[in-house]
Amino acid sequence: MNPIGVVQSCFSTRNGTPRQPLLVPLARACLVLDPTRVPAEGLEGLADYSHCWILYVFHLNTDLDKLWKEPSRSKFKAKVRVPRLEGGKMGVLATRSPHRPCPIGLTVAKVEAVDGHSILLSGVDLVDDTPVLDIKPYLPYSDSVEGATVPNWVKGDNKLAVRSVSFSPEFASSLSSCWVHTQKQSLYASADEFRSFIEEVLAWDIRSLSQRSRPHSVDMRSEDHGSYGDLEEDDQDERLCDLSRDSHADVIYHLLLEGIDVSYRIDEKCNVVVEKATLVCNVGDRSSRGYFMWRDKLEQKK
Repeated sequence: MNPIGVVQSCFSTRNGTPRQPLLVPLARACLVLDPTRVPAEGLEGLADYSHCWILYVFHLNTDLDKLWKEPSRSKFKAKVRVPRLEGGKMGVLATRSPHRPCPIGLTVAKVEAVDGHSILLSGVDLVDDTPVLDIKPYLPYSDSVEGATVPNWVKGDNKLAVRSVSFSPEFASSLSSCWVHTQKQSLYASADEFRSFIEEVLAWDIRSLSQRSRPHSVDMRSEDHGSYGDLEEDDQDERLCDLSRDSHADVIYHLLLEGIDVSYRIDEKCNVVVEKATLVCNVGDRSSRGYFMWRDKLEQKK
């Protein structure tokens, strides 16, 4: 199967990408279809739905090439660590882990607007450059199962919620400096809206299990190990990067959003302080699909 499109997401890396859809309402992405495969007419009528299903590939799995080319020789873990069980394991097919026998994901997102070959989505849990296999409209009368039940360990996300999110006095000026360079490409209307987005992301404890149990700094070069989908953690970050274990107060964590490195601290009571924003990478010229492309359509919906 060949992808029909690709996601241009606010999440530059897996770290910080929500574990489930709709947890971060301001999380936005532009899904761009391949015009050689799907004509613009294929999206006609989609804007009349509030939400859609997205079938996609977990393209950042480290074993993906081997899995596709030599499936008979590839191996996967039958049981994986689950964040909500604090390291406890479950069968992989009883979880949303990206590390699956067939690494295909299913998510739901809010349809904000449609224009040509592009769809503006919100509430996404998709990392940048995710290949998309299919899009289907969400049908509440059939897709929502009345009386459905789940195990106790799945109920609610309160275990991963933080107590508070605040910003340092220096944060506003550091974000303003970044915004000068990113506003044309951004999916957000202003630096203030982007700040609100940061606050929504950090309202959840996005650290890996090993970081939560033993706070340590992570080399930014290896920061792409975090919350990809419902990423069950097997301490792979312990093997990938140099660690400097320290007290809660001395550890600085990093979150990469739209090419901006957001540094923050989190204390033992789960209070987050966002320190500053630093421009670290160029996301490319996406001004043609940034917020200002969608502004008129979004204002029409109000």
